[in-house]
Amino acid sequence: MDKDRLALIKVYFDLGLKHKEIVCILEERHGYNISIRQLIRILHVHGFYRYKNPTDVMTVAEFIMHEQRFSGTMHGYRWMYYKLKCRGIRARKEEVRLLMRVLDPNNVDLRQSHRLHRRMYLSKGPNYIWHMDSYDKLRPYGICINGCIDGFSRKMIWLNAYCTSSNPRVIGGYYLEAVKDFGGCPLIIRADRGTENGYVCEFQRLFRRHGTDSFCGDRSFMYGRSTNNQRIESWWGFLRKECVEFWLSLFDQIKAEGNFDGGYLDKNLVRFCFLGMIQDELDLVAEVWDSHVIRPSKNLMVPSGIPNVMFSVPELYDSENYMCLIDEEEFQLCQTNALYRDGMASDEDVYNLCIYIMAEQSLHMAKDAYEALDLYLELRQHINDIL
Repeated sequence: MDKDRLALIKVYFDLGLKHKEIVCILEERHGYNISIRQLIRILHVHGFYRYKNPTDVMTVAEFIMHEQRFSGTMHGYRWMYYKLKCRGIRARKEEVRLLMRVLDPNNVDLRQSHRLHRRMYLSKGPNYIWHMDSYDKLRPYGICINGCIDGFSRKMIWLNAYCTSSNPRVIGGYYLEAVKDFGGCPLIIRADRGTENGYVCEFQRLFRRHGTDSFCGDRSFMYGRSTNNQRIESWWGFLRKECVEFWLSLFDQIKAEGNFDGGYLDKNLVRFCFLGMIQDELDLVAEVWDSHVIRPSKNLMVPSGIPNVMFSVPELYDSENYMCLIDEEEFQLCQTNALYRDGMASDEDVYNLCIYIMAEQSLHMAKDAYEALDLYLELRQHINDIL
């Protein structure tokens, strides 16, 4: 059997695609023409089953307990199930639900379902419109989040945490990184009127100035109120529920105990101890979101399915990719005006001082949120003693 074909089948099977979808993609994208019956036979011969050979229940329980040392305490069982799936751990949803009931009964009882009533929304296909915005719930603690989502597939284009979300050159850097990764720019970008979006506006309009469609040039970047930018605004509510609420509670506790005063030093210490960990969590949230199944909604104009699949294979949804190619020289010109994140989000002096104290006191970088909290308190005490 063709090894390339088998590898493709495994990739699409692991993504959770249905048999019909796998057959369609193999034919449309890769030129392999097989029937659904033949596909099922291939899967069985090579031991690809969705529900057979489940992971040992203790492994599942250990993963859940580990996640509960981070923002996993905020997850419902469906989200935890998809998180397990992304890590290659096979478990049934009912098994995950029961384990979470046993391992975290208090939070299961506290969690309630909140339904969001959305306006009717239409996006013609992937890269037809990107929605971008900043999320400032952690900003009082020195951590600023900025994100962008594809309107059609709901795939996350970027989700970044840094020391600022108000510098237009930094936000411009996020945009250019995405343009480079995806090989082009969207037809339209929608954002609010904040000054932080100024460079993205100029870059997008530069790339699209020679377009021939009705949204070329200045119309390729649309300003509007945040309340009307519903794709990304509704996603922030999801992010808070699944991730940010945990960090807010942790930082509020630090503040309530008198160990955070909102000053320059404390914000830099929070970035030093927590920023990398928070970015890792954001990356995981985006990964799980992009691979989970979005259920059908009352809006029949909005497709349902897996964001990665809707974004990559729009033909399955009777749509097309609206990605716009860009000029390489124009891209290089834009890069000279953008600012990219480096590994030092804290003030350089504070960063070097923390590294020095850690070496002197034999301290190590934290592996979870509570170790990071201990490190923060230790560094804060040593620096205040020096000052």
